[in-house]
Amino acid sequence: MGQKNGILSADYKVKGGKLLRCNLNVDNDIISSIKITGDFFMYPEEKIESLEQMLTGAKMDEESVREKMNAFLSSNVQVVGADAEDFVKLIMSASAN
Repeated sequence: MGQKNGILSADYKVKGGKLLRCNLNVDNDIISSIKITGDFFMYPEEKIESLEQMLTGAKMDEESVREKMNAFLSSNVQVVGADAEDFVKLIMSASAN
């Protein structure tokens, strides 16, 4: 499988109707920047930026992204309308596009 490079994006519809969206830059299979939006809720709200920072530098593979998401969501953050696996599916679907 070849390395991913460039600007990637994806939309992912969560069971129950919420929409997640991401735009990310990938260099040599490493996430160099990411922006996550959608109609989910995160408390505290400013933690979405912390999530994006945590994912920056992650390897663009399912195991690495899942590890980062699980670590993030175990740090006193609440997400309504999506779970860690939904975010993993979102990011990995960008890789498949």
